[in-house]
Amino acid sequence: MIVSPDVPHILAVNPWIHDFSAYDVWAKPAGLFTLVSILRLHGYRVSYIDCLDRFHENAGASDPKKRGGRGPYLKTEIPKPKALANIPRRYSRYGIRPEWFKADLASTPRPDLVLVTSMMTYWAPGVQETIRMVKAVYPESPLLLGGIYASLCSEHATHFSGADQIVPGACESRILDVAGAYTRWHATPMFDPGDLDTYPFPAFDLQRKIGYIPLLTSRGCPYSCEYCASHRLSPIRLERSAESVVEEIRYWQSTFAVSDFALYDDAFLVNSDRHALPLLEKLAGTELSIRIHTPNALHIRQVTREAARLMFKTGFETIRLGLETADPASRRTMDDKVTIKEFRRAVAVLKAAGFNAGQIGVYLLVGLPEQSMDSVKQAIKEVKDTGATPIPAYYSPIPHTALWEKAVGSSRYDLPSDPVFTNNSILPCRKESFSWEEMSRIKRWVKAEC
Repeated sequence: MIVSPDVPHILAVNPWIHDFSAYDVWAKPAGLFTLVSILRLHGYRVSYIDCLDRFHENAGASDPKKRGGRGPYLKTEIPKPKALANIPRRYSRYGIRPEWFKADLASTPRPDLVLVTSMMTYWAPGVQETIRMVKAVYPESPLLLGGIYASLCSEHATHFSGADQIVPGACESRILDVAGAYTRWHATPMFDPGDLDTYPFPAFDLQRKIGYIPLLTSRGCPYSCEYCASHRLSPIRLERSAESVVEEIRYWQSTFAVSDFALYDDAFLVNSDRHALPLLEKLAGTELSIRIHTPNALHIRQVTREAARLMFKTGFETIRLGLETADPASRRTMDDKVTIKEFRRAVAVLKAAGFNAGQIGVYLLVGLPEQSMDSVKQAIKEVKDTGATPIPAYYSPIPHTALWEKAVGSSRYDLPSDPVFTNNSILPCRKESFSWEEMSRIKRWVKAEC
């Protein structure tokens, strides 16, 4: 198909990660791919460059389907941010070599607009380096920054990211107006931002290779847990129809032979009688043979016998539950989603449905303000006693959450001054300096027979 050169060209970029460690565990910029698919639907030319591309032509990576599409990023050791110079760990740029990125940019038609996304707030340095390089190659192209860092640390991003404009929050309802303001390409909306069934499928086909597909069947979460920003990022609850979700799964499997799907919902099982159970019933009635993973924890209270049965039948491979802590006092203040009794019942019904201990992982927050190591050890023991697998989830303080102020008061760092201080790898809510012994102790507790 011949495309008129008058059609605006938009370049989407997934930035580098700068961190002490990083690994591709179901990590894709689903929001950016959704925006790009909307723009493509409305006539824009689109290109995509992934600074985290594990399958770059220069990388010589292996089969993208290996390990369900997960795997290590290429990494290059770089100097630590000055603020973290005392942390006794190596710091790296995760992703493709800068010279590869520069060559990819140079071989891309000059963009009329550049969209850069952002994920973890403390990955801001990687975002900044990415934007600097884009600007060096295309100084005249306006560049917009969206995503989690841009939404939760908007003031910092405005002053330090190098972007021409920060676009915080969910952008689907605004993207055509925003893009039109820069490109003068004005399109009549062909979808309803309030109806997920009318959205085009995210543009995951722009990837060099597809190992797995992030799957979103709903948006938003009705809970407002003290440590979580989900409600701020997606304040309105939206749900897709079972027919729409099954159609998308069938499309990716039939067109790209994808078998692994990572469920990105923040609250998949909420309102399960209306949403999850009809979807699972619909999926169970198809010929599809797939593996579904739940990196975003399922709400424990909604793990019923029927839900467990259907999840096992439809190919759920890895189950993640969000217990967060086993300490009763902390549970009352942080969230009200579950009791220990309900947690034990959920694990029991999952095991009865056929899931084994290796498939049932339970997230436990570690490094909370004023959290004792004894409470962490007790939580690990509580999980192991049920026959499930404890998974320490190191706490990262998040601006605009209820726990933020307590985190600020508990930290040895000036958290509001720079998002790099919220990096969960350094246990920022400890008054004491970072300790490898503390991290090693937690790993020993997870591995030990309690």
